[in-house]
Amino acid sequence: MIYDTITYALEDGVAVITLSRPDVMNALNTQMRAEIAHAVQQAGREARVVVLTGSGRAFCSGQDLGDRETAASIDLERVLRDEYTPMLNAIVDCPVPTIAAVNGAAAGAGANLALVHDVVIATESAFFMQAFTRIGLMPDAGGTWLLPRQMGLAKAMGAALFADRISARQADAWGMIWEAVPDAEFSAVWRARAAHLAKGPTEAYTRIKTALRGAFEQDFAAQLERESQLQGECAKTRDFKEGVVAFLEKRPAHFEGR
Repeated sequence: MIYDTITYALEDGVAVITLSRPDVMNALNTQMRAEIAHAVQQAGREARVVVLTGSGRAFCSGQDLGDRETAASIDLERVLRDEYTPMLNAIVDCPVPTIAAVNGAAAGAGANLALVHDVVIATESAFFMQAFTRIGLMPDAGGTWLLPRQMGLAKAMGAALFADRISARQADAWGMIWEAVPDAEFSAVWRARAAHLAKGPTEAYTRIKTALRGAFEQDFAAQLERESQLQGECAKTRDFKEGVVAFLEKRPAHFEGR
């Protein structure tokens, strides 16, 4: 498929999806949401790790409000259900690890588009902002689910109400993201992280995602049962057999994945 609002590149098991509307700070419109969903689903079939990043100076500035008349008449309930939900579900349901490489501003729905990924790596000059109340809205795009789980209710409430900028360093310290790295090292770091995952045990990664994302809805006993089931599945994979042999032979494991 040829994309107009994003680019898609696959190399050495790493699919890199780049938001490519830099003139509007990669704001999300209908076409971009559909293309992100399609690209992530494609990557889930052919890659071992997916990276979403932005072009230009922003990661994503959120919903593209366009001109004032269009913004005032938009049916946000329909847009969230029909366009945002499929995009976000594609990321959450992706069978391989997903990384948001946040190269700049991540605001509104753009912040939550980043935070829904399995791993978030941000450049130190980046920031996250739940900008919704600045235009009379509440957080969406999964924000009300993600924020209290990632940063606790007190911080989540403040972020949603005040719509303050949260620097990448703050986000790192509060547990919102995996790491904030110096700007000069950003590209090398996320590429190295992606390469590491692309060489790893894909079958185990898939089950890690399933177990951790479902943990908030389980009590301890149910989670132990879920762990037993998923670990039993891992133990039947070629990756586990290779991992054991490599350990005994004192060499790096060479995982084949799916």
